[in-house]
Amino acid sequence: MSPKQHCVKLNDGHFIPALGFGTYKPNEVPKSKSLEAACLALDAGYHHIDTAYAYHIEEEIGQAIQSKIKAGVVKREDLFITTKLWCTCFRPELVKPALEKSLKNLQLDYVDLYIMHFPVPFKPGDNDFPVDEQGKSLLDTVDFCDTWEMLEKCKDAGLVKSTGVSNFNHRQLERLLNKPGLKYKPVCNQVECHLYLNQSKLLDYCKSKDIVLVAYGALGTQRYKEWVDQNSPVLLKDPVLGDVGKRNNRSPALIALWYLVQRGVVPLAQSFKENEMRENLQVFEFQLSPEDMKILDGLNKNFRYLPVTSGGCYKTREQIQNNWKMSGIKLGEDEDEHGKHILTQWISVPHER
Repeated sequence: MSPKQHCVKLNDGHFIPALGFGTYKPNEVPKSKSLEAACLALDAGYHHIDTAYAYHIEEEIGQAIQSKIKAGVVKREDLFITTKLWCTCFRPELVKPALEKSLKNLQLDYVDLYIMHFPVPFKPGDNDFPVDEQGKSLLDTVDFCDTWEMLEKCKDAGLVKSTGVSNFNHRQLERLLNKPGLKYKPVCNQVECHLYLNQSKLLDYCKSKDIVLVAYGALGTQRYKEWVDQNSPVLLKDPVLGDVGKRNNRSPALIALWYLVQRGVVPLAQSFKENEMRENLQVFEFQLSPEDMKILDGLNKNFRYLPVTSGGCYKTREQIQNNWKMSGIKLGEDEDEHGKHILTQWISVPHER
């Protein structure tokens, strides 16, 4: 069964496919693999493709999309393409040019969803992660509420169909929702979410505001060495998850994905292997009992594989603390189930609330 038949309605009336294909790649993986994977995903039946300017593979994703459209595999109107605004382009005058660059890379006239990648602005320039001579992150003073106004204008101009955010905690969402003159609410909040970090409080909050939670790292990430501790638990090898899978005659990956889908979360499944891509599409072919869902609820550890720094890099807690203190960012523990092991208050001192 195709994910095209399974969609979630967004608060602006558009629909997002209930399963997406994630395209992030680490530096160790050549860009050609991203092109190949995107082609395989489209061939397999994925219609929801999630990418970002900061992944530096928009051109490859665009090539894959155009090749499959020309081959008659898909039609543009049947696709849901997401990309993201990077933090060096949060100044209002930089938003539209950044979007236009992404559209050019993707060879598209519009994207279905445009997302603010993180709620923290960096100093504009050619470096995605600007730092000073001491290695401190160079932050900008722009307010993300001002950035959001430009996303609204891009929507009005027809360059994007929907606008959303990523890596926002509930305080930041509240601040955006309470913005005077808000024209469009964010349709989604994309965050790390999986069985070990089920985000129940943040999910409940988002549902109360009619905001869809989109999950990256839905299968416990691809565990790339550059940003995931190799000593961290392997989610898909969890014995409880394995038992639920055996009881339902499904793989751990399918159980992990359906757990999110059944709770109203839109997961992004990522893989470079065709057999895994096709297997993940089977997520809509079964359901879990309330008993199994309760068992899986018990796996939550508030454990994050990807502790995000102000620089968008993934480091240890100590490195995060040192980097953020030097960069003038307020540190704090978010109460929205981002877990006690991470810091999530991306609020620069000039705009502290």
